[in-house]
Amino acid sequence: MTILLPFSAIAQKSLDTTGYLYGLGVSTNKEIYKGYNRRTIPLPIIGYKGEKLKVFGPFISYQVSQFSDFNFLIQVAPRFQGFDDSDSDIFVGMKDRKFSMDVGAAFSYEANEWKINISSMFDVLNRSNGVELVTALSHTFRFGPIFVEPRLTLSYLDSNHVDYYYGVDKEEVNESRSEFIGSSALNTGFGLSISTPILFNGFTQLNIQRTWFSDEITDSPLVEDHSNINIRLLYTRKF
Repeated sequence: MTILLPFSAIAQKSLDTTGYLYGLGVSTNKEIYKGYNRRTIPLPIIGYKGEKLKVFGPFISYQVSQFSDFNFLIQVAPRFQGFDDSDSDIFVGMKDRKFSMDVGAAFSYEANEWKINISSMFDVLNRSNGVELVTALSHTFRFGPIFVEPRLTLSYLDSNHVDYYYGVDKEEVNESRSEFIGSSALNTGFGLSISTPILFNGFTQLNIQRTWFSDEITDSPLVEDHSNINIRLLYTRKF
């Protein structure tokens, strides 16, 4: 799953003051695993928006440096992936694949409401020891107080990540699962964010992301779909 911070950079500019935030979000993700229909995660938010530090619940970014339209950030974000044997019959007899946290850096360029973002995130909890590299191109259209941001993404996942979340070890082979050793993969995605500060005296964002997975992932005996959709709705307001 591509790691994205909750609010687009252009939309954040409409929140023109710093301070503490609170709110609630929900994320629902159509899984590509066999027999695992949907993962829904509530996201309670206590946050802070400063000139350099931004905290939106478990999503954290800090601006290390800025030069003209260029920014360099460090980031922390949860990785809502994994499974246990209660999630689907295909996982029975397999070791759990666990939720993790990613830490990394991002470089962005923003001008004329276009934005290019390049990020590198790694598994800091050593679940998969994996790395994800993401390149995203987006453009923000403003319709009065409403921000609409389409986004194209390329996501590279290294072999450690793919093998952990989609691989099958020799000890896990049965009549439904053959051995599968994961290799690096390149996924593509298209997203759309709609944001506004006019509802209920707060800030609301709807984000929809569709990801198409490469053969290095969909060839896994654990996988049945070639793409999925993630929907995230967030609402925050200032204290």
